[in-house]
Amino acid sequence: MDLRAMDLTTLAAEAFQYGYPLLTSLAAVERDGGTYNAFAHQRRFGNQRNANPDLLYSTARLDLSGGPLWLRIPDTGDRYHVLQFVDAWTDNFAYVGRRSTGSGEREFLLVPPGWAGREAPGAQVIRIPTMVTTLIGRFACDPQDAAEVHALQDALRIEPMYPQIPLDGLPHPQAGVSEDLLFFESLRRSLAAFPPSPAERRYQRRFAPIGLLEPGASPYAGAPREFRETLRDGLAAAREQLEEEATTRHAGLVNGWTNDLHLFDFNLDYFEVGTLDTPEWTMGDRDEAHLMRAVAARTGLWGNHAYEAVAPTVHKDRDGDRLSGAHRYEVRFPEPPPADAGWSLSMYDAPGSRPVPNQLDRHAIGGGTPGLRRDLDGSLTIRIQHERPDDDTNWLPAPEGGFRPVLRMYQPGSPVLRGEYQPPPVVKV
Repeated sequence: MDLRAMDLTTLAAEAFQYGYPLLTSLAAVERDGGTYNAFAHQRRFGNQRNANPDLLYSTARLDLSGGPLWLRIPDTGDRYHVLQFVDAWTDNFAYVGRRSTGSGEREFLLVPPGWAGREAPGAQVIRIPTMVTTLIGRFACDPQDAAEVHALQDALRIEPMYPQIPLDGLPHPQAGVSEDLLFFESLRRSLAAFPPSPAERRYQRRFAPIGLLEPGASPYAGAPREFRETLRDGLAAAREQLEEEATTRHAGLVNGWTNDLHLFDFNLDYFEVGTLDTPEWTMGDRDEAHLMRAVAARTGLWGNHAYEAVAPTVHKDRDGDRLSGAHRYEVRFPEPPPADAGWSLSMYDAPGSRPVPNQLDRHAIGGGTPGLRRDLDGSLTIRIQHERPDDDTNWLPAPEGGFRPVLRMYQPGSPVLRGEYQPPPVVKV
């Protein structure tokens, strides 16, 4: 392989890492389907992978190509809730909710890139970085107050300022591009549709030699065989590298728990309401941010900053053995985890990360679980096992095989965010 081909292979690998989050996010938006600029509501806890038993979700695909949108949120009382804004590049650029904007009735004007129109009295303006954006709403919910949460979900409103203007939707690759180059063609079209910040545009110039900045007709339709092979080699190497990074890029273990406090700190350019533009919560190196953005898209697409919520997970007990329903375990909390909006310990099977069916229909246990029994010293001991114990008050049911608990903390306190809080170990009984 000559030097030029090697350079192009390297560029192709860099382009994959750079563009993977964008295309993964847009693919999820397209998969979601439904109507743009309207909420879809989750009404009950589901059994999908990594389902959260503490929350009900309301999500919306926003398309601002038709102009600004009004967002209206009802009074939510003291209930934990958040509406997380994620742009096409997977950057979290705004949070509206209990932590950031309070709980009363709120109105926001969401404006597209480059908007220079009038601003609305009485409404806070949120500037949206990309024409297509994902809005993820989360509401704390337990079975007893599901109807109340449903009413809050139904009261969410998105209204276009100019409903008569048609929407652009998502870009699609040009016809005639071979399957092995579709990634690059899709990325070329998406880069044009969703340009990032000026700093990122300067970075993108490096990809001109492989055709990603070409306007008009696709440079990949009928591309020469040698050029195609060079790009394919770059893709293969980059995919392998991403899988390696996804399994090794994580925080060190604390009592067996992994807690990646800074996995989603890769947004460096757009900070609207609820985000923190501080050195502590932004990555200092743009190349590192690109890598972590790709890792996050691979392992936890659309996850939130740690200052909104954290979710440490554990796979091994205190002795370093894999957790299994063949054994019994205990987790003892001397004090409740420091979280201003509540906490829970959730259970998932290890192979598929799905909730565990059980006799109590209990998938999480924590600060909001009624009737938990405290130890004499005030601590809380949670029992984890497959067989139902005689006293199931503090029982978190486990599957027969491998499993992984997740400790969720909403609006985590300073000890968590400073890395000082240590979740208690899982101890085999």
